[in-house]
Amino acid sequence: MAAAAAAADAGSDPSAALAAAAAATSTCAHCQREIPSSNIDLHSAHCARNLQKCEHCGEMVARKLMDEHFNESHAPVNCTLCKEIVTREIWDLHKSEQCPQRIVACEYCEFELPAVELHEHQDVCGNRTEFCQTCKKYVRLREWIGHEIQCHANANANANASAQTSSARIIPEREVRPPPPVRPPRPMHGAQHKRLLFTIAVTGIAVMIGSILFQREESF
Repeated sequence: MAAAAAAADAGSDPSAALAAAAAATSTCAHCQREIPSSNIDLHSAHCARNLQKCEHCGEMVARKLMDEHFNESHAPVNCTLCKEIVTREIWDLHKSEQCPQRIVACEYCEFELPAVELHEHQDVCGNRTEFCQTCKKYVRLREWIGHEIQCHANANANANASAQTSSARIIPEREVRPPPPVRPPRPMHGAQHKRLLFTIAVTGIAVMIGSILFQREESF
């Protein structure tokens, strides 16, 4: 009705009438696509003769390629590992995620085994322990990743706190000791004092005798 109304409104304008006719579409009964009304007859004849709708996915496929399309997309596949028959479209998903006999690796020891045995293996393997060099404790492998993150975080926090404490610590000044007292000279005993006086007297007499002898020699 919209197309008819547009054509009626554009009846007095030839260019508008051409544009309205070009914009009009019809639905192909075979492929359900919207086709310009001016080409619907030609398209319908070609579509019914050359294309076929796939009953599995609804895609329009050339009749001569239908067998190839079915084999590539929908043919059943026999899994050589679990012997299950699956459709082609989920074959990749079955091989990578669903097949119980696909080979997978244990996340704790990396040992490869069938997926159906993985759960029981990891229950045992995950309970094994390893020694943590940071906190000096034995930790279960299933708890190792979380423990390692937390343990390293605690170690770093302790190291930072220790560094801050060391930098803030006040180093006491060295104790200044007074110099040792100067001992007064020991007083001389009587004998030592007499010996000193005697030495001085002898030295003085010797000097006087030497002076007299020297003067006499000059007078001659």
